[in-house]
Amino acid sequence: MPDVPQILSNVPGSLPWGVWRERHPALIAKVAAGLPYPPDRRRALDELAEEITGPVRPLPADAHDRDLWAEWGREYLGAHWQDVPFLWAESYFYRKLLHAVGYFADGPWRGVDPFEPFKTAELLGGALESDLAALDPLAALPDAEQDAALLTASLWGNRADLGFQVTARRDPDERDPSTPLVADQSARLWTLLEEAAPAGVCLVVDNAARELVPDLLLADHLLATGRAATVLLHVKPTPYFVSDATPADVTAALRRLVAASGAAGEAGRRLWQGVVDGVVAIRAHPFSCAPWSYHHMPADLAEDFAAASLTIMKGDLNYRRLVGDRWWPPTTPFAAATDYFPGPVAALRTLKSDVVVGVPDEVLTHLDADGEPWRTTGTHALVQVR
Repeated sequence: MPDVPQILSNVPGSLPWGVWRERHPALIAKVAAGLPYPPDRRRALDELAEEITGPVRPLPADAHDRDLWAEWGREYLGAHWQDVPFLWAESYFYRKLLHAVGYFADGPWRGVDPFEPFKTAELLGGALESDLAALDPLAALPDAEQDAALLTASLWGNRADLGFQVTARRDPDERDPSTPLVADQSARLWTLLEEAAPAGVCLVVDNAARELVPDLLLADHLLATGRAATVLLHVKPTPYFVSDATPADVTAALRRLVAASGAAGEAGRRLWQGVVDGVVAIRAHPFSCAPWSYHHMPADLAEDFAAASLTIMKGDLNYRRLVGDRWWPPTTPFAAATDYFPGPVAALRTLKSDVVVGVPDEVLTHLDADGEPWRTTGTHALVQVR
């Protein structure tokens, strides 16, 4: 494991500190309002809102995975939520939220995604309709411009992260299009794909709905251009981090694409048939909801990544898990932070948390000059490759 301090939540004014004081309480209230939960579920949500202001408590005795989380949390149970590693605490919070809404319990709320109302509203919204219509003119562009457009759409699609929007102070679409990437190795990404083609690509997706759609369109593009012979989509097995994609979210996004007109509908039908034929596969590994970085990944998951010509990690959370949610010096080479990973890997990330590596000295100096929190506002992005 890296010998770099882990990020905690106990620094007043920091992003993690604000997550516990603002974002998670607001999310609990939003979940309570999103579905007609009965009194016992609402009480459980209220109790969770109270708990996160104090010590971390174990899962109830009847929780199916109580022993697993007791092992994972043996160093942290009983400590204050803000005094344990931020990544672990956030993961445990979402497991506790699923308990509060009865997701794993016998009864009518078993398997009901508490975030589904948010995801569906975004999937059916006018913003996505505009995104899909913008796909039609792409066919007339040169190949390199099509590559760039679809990669950029996938990269900046992470602006649609619903968890980030719960307490956002600004419209996520208010981004200056001239904002440079803090690191841009997109040319290397395409070179790796072309050198290995046709081969298998792993795409570890992040959020559902409006972000997932451009990820699926990028997968379709890799298949259509022969850069990938197969695409393995890694998603979460259960609802997680508000909008993280599950198998049900992939199905919903595919339905939305198939129903679209023009180029989007054509891509949707190709992807749908790709799933039927096994060219596009969906995997929901339990480790995807574990509170650890990929340094701890089990052997079968490592085998997926080792077999791929390239693994593309989408989004902020996957980046935190890839390099480790730690106070890395920002100029640490991305290759050094990911040298443990079992195959070629690329990160497509909109920055929404403190951790970052691979930023050149001159870029870092420029970004830090005005004192603005460029790491956490979703206004900057990166493409990194190893």
